[in-house]
Amino acid sequence: MLIRPRVIPCLLLNGKRLVKTIKFRDPTYLGDPINIIKIFNDKEVDELILLDITASIEDRRPNFYLIEKITSECFMPICYGGGIHSTDDIERIISLGIEKIAINTYAAENPEFIQRASDLIGSQSIVISIDVKLNWNGKYNVFIYGGRKKTNWDVVDFAHKIEIMGAGEILINSINRDGTMKGYDTNLIKNVTHAVSIPVIACGGAGNLNDLKSSVSKGGASAVAAGSLFVYQGRNRSVLINYPTEEEINKLFNMV
Repeated sequence: MLIRPRVIPCLLLNGKRLVKTIKFRDPTYLGDPINIIKIFNDKEVDELILLDITASIEDRRPNFYLIEKITSECFMPICYGGGIHSTDDIERIISLGIEKIAINTYAAENPEFIQRASDLIGSQSIVISIDVKLNWNGKYNVFIYGGRKKTNWDVVDFAHKIEIMGAGEILINSINRDGTMKGYDTNLIKNVTHAVSIPVIACGGAGNLNDLKSSVSKGGASAVAAGSLFVYQGRNRSVLINYPTEEEINKLFNMV
């Protein structure tokens, strides 16, 4: 039986505000997260990814109060990431109603933490978020702290490592394509999907529905995530929360 790829809005928290970035810079204010999530409720989205993009930079823990407010209003599964440094953080977030945990900076600095997290709540609930930049020499490097610090990890080597350590899913995000709406880096996605056996969520660059399809057909992604595509409309990027209908998604992925 064919399983339709999940189509996931990826929302960025900057403090208590939702924002959208371009190449991980220049955050543009979108609105109150609760109001936007209520709209996505009505549109019956598959899942949400919610990332606090300043938590690691500011060396602070997750905003548990805000997470609780969000889960009380959200009717679809949520993957939350940002500022997670301990199994205590994970247990508390899960207790508030979050289904999946995304770990980025702390996973790159402490890969053994992935195993502890996986043992605690199961690998199916552990998503490792990898932010990647394509350098001038054609090499893909892993970055942390909101794209501000380069690591020594090659993206394929890191993907191998985190799968061995117990990650259940990978969120691969192209820094170069983030917010540009010029299409996914399908070569990056393909490099990762060919290197691991766990599901890969593609993110960074979607400008239209066909981009979602290409990340699956050309890149091999199991799911697709996008920010700008689902929060903007038109060349002037007017804020308009949108999401394709189930019929449109099924047609896009040839499920009808």
